[in-house]
Amino acid sequence: MRIFSSIAELRASAGQRLGESGWHTVSQRRIAEFAEVTEDRQWIHLHAERAREGMFGGPIAHGFLTVSLIPAQLRETMHVDGVDLVINKGMDRLRFHQPVPVGARVRAVFELLTATERALGFTDLQLGVTGEVEGKAEAAYTARMRMLLHAPELAPTG
Repeated sequence: MRIFSSIAELRASAGQRLGESGWHTVSQRRIAEFAEVTEDRQWIHLHAERAREGMFGGPIAHGFLTVSLIPAQLRETMHVDGVDLVINKGMDRLRFHQPVPVGARVRAVFELLTATERALGFTDLQLGVTGEVEGKAEAAYTARMRMLLHAPELAPTG
């Protein structure tokens, strides 16, 4: 894990690779639970026999399931002292490149693209995120993630 002692230290790291998360297994149970929560119950995710005969050769994870792991993976990768609030603003240029089969292990690799100071103690971050599948050369997905970090020490008082 990369630890930054302040927002200023984080901002100075713009353009650098932040690191990668640990590996997370995408089990059939996790996929089934995601399907229930999102009401996306396609056979390519849930029906092993039918999926084996389909174009992917077996069941695969929802693309958005792999992306939903990003906040937890980011917490494993970096920490900024003095930050009391993190707000996800969204994704730019999210692309899925290859499916993630049931049982695969995935991790996220993060690059700090920009870190821009905003009003009221906020810093606007843009992160490059690459979702890797263990043993595969091609990424599962790539994205630009947008988020706001708040540091009370930078907020105006009074």
